[in-house]
Amino acid sequence: MEEEFESQRKESEKGFFLFVWELIKITVLALIIIVPIRYFIAQPFFVKGASMEPAFEDGDYLIINEISYRFKKAQRGDVIVFRFPEDPKQFFIKRIIALPDETIQIRNGKIVVFNEDNPSGFTPDESEYLGPRQITEGNLKMILEDDEYFVLGDNRLASSDSRRWGVLNKKFIIGKILLRAWPLDEIKYFAPILYSN
Repeated sequence: MEEEFESQRKESEKGFFLFVWELIKITVLALIIIVPIRYFIAQPFFVKGASMEPAFEDGDYLIINEISYRFKKAQRGDVIVFRFPEDPKQFFIKRIIALPDETIQIRNGKIVVFNEDNPSGFTPDESEYLGPRQITEGNLKMILEDDEYFVLGDNRLASSDSRRWGVLNKKFIIGKILLRAWPLDEIKYFAPILYSN
């Protein structure tokens, strides 16, 4: 009887250790798969504030594509997450309006972008994401270097952006918005904006 009890105890211990070993293997495998994805390919981001309304609301849960800018340049209209140049511990979300080596001018509520293809300038059509009452305040003209972007919030009247703190160096860019994962009734993939110019 004691031998039978001892045998059952050993089987029970063996089963427990097998369970723990399997759990360790699954955890290590999950870390090997998830950690590189989380830190090098895509990562989550919670929107804080109203600077990108109505496209992105406070509390939206977004997935950021961190890998695409390693193979191609950021484009006008991309919504990006970046480290705030004046305090890199903070993360901002804004839309790219002007690209490296372009000149941007804001006057009388109107944006004009000058580049090699448009030396006389053009006004980007922002009707896809700006409400009819949005006004781009400011009076400035900036020439961007080859590693600089001009970014604005979609909620122009409530956004701290390049009009206030200057151009954004590409070294601060983390990635572009891939999709909104929360709230569930507003899940959406964000395709690139196609401007006529």
